[in-house]
Amino acid sequence: MLNDVHISVRGLVEYVYRGGSIDSRFLSQPTLLERTRIHQKIQKTYRETDRAEVYLHTEIPYNGLTFIIDGRCDGLLFHDDEVIVDEIKSYSLPPSQLPEEGYPVHWAQAKMYAYIYSKDQRLTEIAAQLTYVHVESEECIIYKKNFTFSELERFAHQMVEGFTPYAGLQQKHRTSRNESIKALDFPFDSYRPGQRKLAGAVYKTILDEKSLFTKAPTGIGKTISTLFPAVKAIGEGHLNRIFYLTAKTITRTAAEDAVNRMQSSGLDLKSITITAKDKVCFKDKTICQKDYCEYANGYYDRINQSILDILSHEKAITREVLEKYSHKHRVCPFEFSIDLAYEVDAVICDYNYIFDPRVSLKRLLGEQKKNTALLIDEAHNLVDRGRDMFSASLNKRTFLQLKKDYKEKGSLVSEFAKQINAWFIALKKSKEGMCEFVLDALDSDLKTLLYSFVKACEGGLQTEFSEDLLDAYFNVKNFLKIVELLDDSYIIYGEQGKNDLYIKLFCINPAKLLQQMGKGYRAKILFSATLSPLPYYRDILGGQKEDYVQSLPSPFSREQTEVIIKPLSTRYRDRDRTKAAIVSFVQSLLEKRPGNYLIFFPSYQYMMTVYDLFKELDPETNTLLQSTGMIEEEREAFLEAFKPNQGETLLGFAVLGGIFSEGIDLIGNRLNGVVVLGVGLPQLCFEVNLIKDYFDKQGKNGYNYAYVYPGINKVLQAGGRLIRSENDRGTIALIDDRFLQKQYQQLLPEEWKERV
Repeated sequence: MLNDVHISVRGLVEYVYRGGSIDSRFLSQPTLLERTRIHQKIQKTYRETDRAEVYLHTEIPYNGLTFIIDGRCDGLLFHDDEVIVDEIKSYSLPPSQLPEEGYPVHWAQAKMYAYIYSKDQRLTEIAAQLTYVHVESEECIIYKKNFTFSELERFAHQMVEGFTPYAGLQQKHRTSRNESIKALDFPFDSYRPGQRKLAGAVYKTILDEKSLFTKAPTGIGKTISTLFPAVKAIGEGHLNRIFYLTAKTITRTAAEDAVNRMQSSGLDLKSITITAKDKVCFKDKTICQKDYCEYANGYYDRINQSILDILSHEKAITREVLEKYSHKHRVCPFEFSIDLAYEVDAVICDYNYIFDPRVSLKRLLGEQKKNTALLIDEAHNLVDRGRDMFSASLNKRTFLQLKKDYKEKGSLVSEFAKQINAWFIALKKSKEGMCEFVLDALDSDLKTLLYSFVKACEGGLQTEFSEDLLDAYFNVKNFLKIVELLDDSYIIYGEQGKNDLYIKLFCINPAKLLQQMGKGYRAKILFSATLSPLPYYRDILGGQKEDYVQSLPSPFSREQTEVIIKPLSTRYRDRDRTKAAIVSFVQSLLEKRPGNYLIFFPSYQYMMTVYDLFKELDPETNTLLQSTGMIEEEREAFLEAFKPNQGETLLGFAVLGGIFSEGIDLIGNRLNGVVVLGVGLPQLCFEVNLIKDYFDKQGKNGYNYAYVYPGINKVLQAGGRLIRSENDRGTIALIDDRFLQKQYQQLLPEEWKERV
């Protein structure tokens, strides 16, 4: 029904209380595994007549709306003639820091369950209790209160009353949204070649609740082709929310533009772009402490009104819009954006907000996920990002410094930092003479020390704030979260140098964890122009046999691109010998076909070697050079130099896989040619060889998985900068004799092969 508002007990309480008095951004919170273990342990102590995980629901009419409220209470206990609703909460704080009677937000949850059960069973009285269990000691503290039904009824109606302004706003918006979607046409005059096919595959994937891996070449219009059918699925009731996930700022901008185009065509859809905390923070330092930041102090007192205000007046909540309302209501812009992500129809954000176990949007409940689609742009980037998100490392130097800094203070921080440093010293001695080594398992003694260190940090940070200590605290917390994920897809290794030693929990194969973190969502659409070879990406990104796979041809004609292969070796051992021939070839190319060019190198060092020789032999040609650590203004200036029809040749030197090798559009005569040196193979190193050996043992081609496929992807991305529209023309020059080998030939796009 249009006037029905479905809300879980947890969702209702979280909205009204918004975190209550718990500062979860600072204090250590139990993990899902810890919470599950604690709940099950307590529930096993219940009597035979008691019940665990009881589903409860009720309806409350209010102000023209019908609120359908449901959830699972942890326990119903039947002791003598008394009925008790049990709400189990695990915590990591020192027991002495628990409030005397428990947290109000937890009482609110218990009281809502007590109300629903007593209403259903026509009870005049019922008891509720909070069972707090300390994660480490398993010490149990129980707070119990008795309530009359009339007390609980008044409380439930107060909760609904507090939620009604938001519910009414959202209900009105959803009606308008769905009507606008039904009237929405494709926001361009016509579909490009392949575009309708991609849009149809996305819609079918959402309808069938599947995953789709699609290689959709540049020029098809992937962003609108995935967003438009997903929006249509919202209007037809198949979805309620879309997450558009990206790895780079420029692709987030493309998604914003696509949403804006649909909104300009009449779509009433609310969207938000989440910007990283360190970029959006108003303070000089990103310290989320209420005594340091006025935007954090009292945040929960102001957030509900902030949400109502921005949702009442804005559709596209970009960074600029978010900052405006954050200043107006004096709320933390980052936390504001996270809270809004649960309220809007479309969220544009980085991969990590869904896949990273340390920062993901954890308040998305199972029912919400079932009505949510993930659109994963440039999905080839998710391989390395997945490995990063599921890996963690620690280094000896951190603990040596903390031992020194806190020694005079007699702090437990110093004591446990000293013991962890001693553990590293013992490891260093046992691996003497070994720069790299693999550990069979993580030492349980180290885990114990790290948990003790975290506890000591929490005590220390309560009394004296230290940025270094806070960084170490979060780093160890993150490490311990990854410890819980360790399985046969991980390798634990160490590296040591003259002055330091570090160990890494390295997720070699992110497939299982990507699949796990994406579990429960209605549909996942993974797309990229370079998702090739598709079987490799489906395997390593957690795909299943039943997933849909699609490979679309390029919408551009072969005549738009001239492909040249120059069979000169770019192998490390041959680089000095061939660099003069490479410079000569590039000069000849520029002379015959003048214009704007990008030339990509497999490493910064190699680029500088060729650049110096080029400038020595040809000081006249205008050149640009990618430098390390370029800030946003420098990147924009680099790209701005590529002007159309400027009359003089321009050669931009850049690095394969770097900031200019993907996600940039230099349309028309802004770019006339791309030169790629090498087949993009990652540099030989211990970690990449670990990947190779791992997949060899899995019965797969480890060399391809570790070197060839990631390398050729960089080549395809760099070459893909050239032809961005049906009017573009240009030359792609591939410099390496390996491009003539069958192994690499078969990985090139069809439109490149024809011209070779």
